[in-house]
Amino acid sequence: MNDLEIVVATQAYIKLHHNDDDFSIESICNAIGYSRRQLDRLFRKYIQITLYEYVNAIVLSKSAEKLINTHDNVLDVALDSHFNSHEGYTRSFAKRFSVTPDEYRKTKIAIPLFVGHPANHYHILKEGRAMESTSICTVIPVNRPKRKLIYLPSKSATGYLSYCEEAGCDWEGLQNSIPEKFDTAAILELPDFLQDEGYSNIASGVEVPLDYSKPLPEDYKIAELLECTMLYFQSEPYDNPDDFGVYIGQVYKALENYNFERYGYKLATNIAPTFNFGAQTDVGARIAVPVIRI
Repeated sequence: MNDLEIVVATQAYIKLHHNDDDFSIESICNAIGYSRRQLDRLFRKYIQITLYEYVNAIVLSKSAEKLINTHDNVLDVALDSHFNSHEGYTRSFAKRFSVTPDEYRKTKIAIPLFVGHPANHYHILKEGRAMESTSICTVIPVNRPKRKLIYLPSKSATGYLSYCEEAGCDWEGLQNSIPEKFDTAAILELPDFLQDEGYSNIASGVEVPLDYSKPLPEDYKIAELLECTMLYFQSEPYDNPDDFGVYIGQVYKALENYNFERYGYKLATNIAPTFNFGAQTDVGARIAVPVIRI
């Protein structure tokens, strides 16, 4: 394996085994066959953090999901997350998320959960990998009520890659930490009324109910959206995680060729954003566009 493949393999091992009772930095090194010093060097090179910092971010983010989705007490969550005490876990959690576990469970505010995408995905995007695919794309209408959009605009981004280069990686985990969201975090193409002077039309965001009023981090914006239908274009699931770009491209092609008027719709990108949800192997690639009935 080359250096990048070693990092990706280590990430995959952590994803699969972080809940194991004997999970540790030592167990990772033994499984991959490299020393901590060697893995630290590679993680700094490709992810800009050490192996320990990566593991800590993954474990704390998974623990945050447990706080929201289970009734386990904080001590049990701490022990399940490989911390030796309530106090040590609380200090680490507060240092990363600026809120204690108890406060987070009570308020459910947005926090920057760590996502940990495979390190090679950035390089795949830069290369613009393409291949032939005959996968079927489905189209599903979803009615949306009047609602709010939480979004983080960019000043110069033109797509996913340039957006992440400008805004960093925390946006996805933070937005997905919002329990009230209608769907997962997405890259947005904003309508004109949401594009402020000095900003591009590319942002990230999630839709939430109209009564959402929790505090948001600095630089985030919130706006109301009119009732409309969102047409979801979705590919089939796929096997190779590295093919995510292929299936996103396939869905964009289906969107480009879709005859909206034949099915009684008209594109309404003036009233709501277009949402690019990316791709996951078990779901496929998904893009949603606003439409109105004609």
